[in-house]
Amino acid sequence: MVVLNKIYTRTGDNGETALGDGSRRPKHDARVEAYGTVDETNATIGMARLHAEGDMNAALARIQNDLFDLGADLCRPDMAKDVEAEYPPLRMAQEQVDRLETEIDAINKALEPLRSFILPGGSALAAHLHLSRTVSRRAERLATELATQEDVNPVAVKYLNRLSDWCFVAARVANDDGKSDVLWVPGANR
Repeated sequence: MVVLNKIYTRTGDNGETALGDGSRRPKHDARVEAYGTVDETNATIGMARLHAEGDMNAALARIQNDLFDLGADLCRPDMAKDVEAEYPPLRMAQEQVDRLETEIDAINKALEPLRSFILPGGSALAAHLHLSRTVSRRAERLATELATQEDVNPVAVKYLNRLSDWCFVAARVANDDGKSDVLWVPGANR
């Protein structure tokens, strides 16, 4: 369990931060950028929850917890050393991706097929979910870039990919099951 007695430590004042294994990296390091953007995604999900109720709010709460797991996974480099660690590092599991896929399929089944691209917007919840979708896509891009340089749990990348899809279909639900989606009209303002 984490215990935070003091919020500021001054250990990052020189532009470095500690990873989950205790090593230090610059705050602009690719790994720090990736898990920092996962944290940003989590914050946007928190904003969406201000407008969510019932099952949607519960699903978003589960996703927020998963995103903390994902941040913990990404802040721990060198998966090969997991077996040597005093405490087993928290890694994303395929079951978390599978749950998102199951939820996407169930949500999408009730929606009319798309006949146009959707502009981010509509209800407040939908707009926030579209923002979460785009930030999770950025986190995915950063994680895949990191994976070209260092060891990254491939399940973490899959989760980010599914999360953006989940946010998309959930935004459609938030727009009266797609009936209030804001549709793109190509060339409308020429």
